[in-house]
Amino acid sequence: MEANSFLSGSTIPLIQTPRKLPSLSFAQSHSHLSASFRAHKLLVPQSLRSSRRLECVNFAEKVKNNGDKYEKDFDSGIKKKNLAVFVSGGGSNFRSIHAACLAGSVYGDVVVLVTNKPDCGGAEYARDNSIPVILFPKTKDEPNGLSPNDLVAALSEVNVDFILLAGYLKLIPMELIRAYPRSIVNIHPSLLPAFGGKGYYGMKVHKAVIASGARYSGPTIHFVDEHYDTGRILAQRVVPVLWNDTAEDLAARVLLEEHRLYVDVASALCEERVVWREDGVPVIRSKENPDEFS
Repeated sequence: MEANSFLSGSTIPLIQTPRKLPSLSFAQSHSHLSASFRAHKLLVPQSLRSSRRLECVNFAEKVKNNGDKYEKDFDSGIKKKNLAVFVSGGGSNFRSIHAACLAGSVYGDVVVLVTNKPDCGGAEYARDNSIPVILFPKTKDEPNGLSPNDLVAALSEVNVDFILLAGYLKLIPMELIRAYPRSIVNIHPSLLPAFGGKGYYGMKVHKAVIASGARYSGPTIHFVDEHYDTGRILAQRVVPVLWNDTAEDLAARVLLEEHRLYVDVASALCEERVVWREDGVPVIRSKENPDEFS
């Protein structure tokens, strides 16, 4: 597969760190903790890409982008974003994000699903909702999968702005990370950097949290680098670990917050409300109060 050009993710503005450290204020509720601070001197991007059309066949499916995929919000000056979601399982976070896009609470469209398991629940949901499915990576068992360069080309051709990993268990190749700098995020079911890294996934994470005696857990969304769960943290939610929790109990509590958190983060990404401090830490600008960040 050849692509005419490569598109990196949307440019994300920088936020300059003030000379004095920002004051942090914490608020606790029954469901999560949040932190916010005030900052100034934001550089707001103006990004708008031209419309493209693609016919790329994978699993005998065709993707055709038309004008309505590139509608523009003339009040905010922000283009509707194209999202690629990666899954390896049932895809409950994928379903939440897709539903939020359809409802209008996320200003984006899921234009493609990428999976290493073509028969997983997430892939079935995508096909049922006319979302093209790409198989990645190419292996001996899956010869129809794409190579890293072909995957980059395919995503570029459908003008993907952001990549959301939602239970995708394969390491992301450097080719993709280079093509989409600061535009790939992943969700992990613990409060990173605790209980993260290779081998920590699914129920293994929750069993380790309970065995450690930790009193709190929760999901983390972070930007993706070349390692497992080591990219810059973007957002977290905190849930209690109860004295009599099983791994299944804790998993259900964390998953509920995952669905809420990923929709909130997808909304922030699509509305270009993610900004970067000078020290390389990403924060999210409040939609209601542009002077507050979390």
